[in-house]
Amino acid sequence: MTLRKMKAYSVLPGFSLSLGYTLFYLGLIVLLPISALVVKTMSLSWSEFWSVITDARVVASYKLTFGTALFAASVNLIFGSLVAWVLVRYQFKGKRIVDALIDLPFALPTAVAGIALVAIYGPNGPLGSVLLEWGIKVAYTPVGITLALIFIGFPFVVRTVQPILEDFEQELEEASAALGAGRWYTIRRVILPHLFPSMLTGFSLAFARGVGEYGSVIFIAGNIPMVSEITPLLIITKLEQYDYAGATAIACAMLLFSLLMLLVINGLQGWLERREKQFEGVMA
Repeated sequence: MTLRKMKAYSVLPGFSLSLGYTLFYLGLIVLLPISALVVKTMSLSWSEFWSVITDARVVASYKLTFGTALFAASVNLIFGSLVAWVLVRYQFKGKRIVDALIDLPFALPTAVAGIALVAIYGPNGPLGSVLLEWGIKVAYTPVGITLALIFIGFPFVVRTVQPILEDFEQELEEASAALGAGRWYTIRRVILPHLFPSMLTGFSLAFARGVGEYGSVIFIAGNIPMVSEITPLLIITKLEQYDYAGATAIACAMLLFSLLMLLVINGLQGWLERREKQFEGVMA
């Protein structure tokens, strides 16, 4: 059978049908809710919209939400990559158990995670009471929010970096060592450039999850206005007050901020990938 006939008898649908289904599904699941969000926000005038999204309480929630999500994703970027390295490069007893526990934040309901963190780090908790004696309060502060976001975002970095490490050719490290390069030089010039795009992907996923997280944060945050009140809680509060336009206005502002930050991260990731391909072409 010729190649053309094999393509004609392919069990997979053609490009037109696949593209049509993709666009339909994307529009139904993603674009339609976002469009409804924008349409509802358009019921406000520009001055009303600006007044809602620039309110002092709302701005404070922006800073807390994006700041803690950014810090938590940065922590996960470092330690999640180290955990992925250990799981790929070393063999030890209980490795499968450790590997399975990493996915626990995926399977655990977020509300259960929040309650568990409060039980541990609350004023009467086993760790919270000890830290409180040292003057460190975790629960009901931005520290507790950051801790919750680290917990729920940790698997994203590990599971993104792990398969890239598994495919990484150790011969490159051996060649670097044979040429006289030290360990830190090999890490900086050989390993990190190869892993950094996937690390950025894990970082962006953890950051996006942290920005929109509600269940695990709401119990440990304390929800004190101007101190530990996250933006998703403000949206829920406005919905409970039947202020749907105000809730969608804040949601649109969050959506815009998140898209801008993800565009910057994806642009940096694309630039790094192009640079790596150019480097591989020069070496070839």
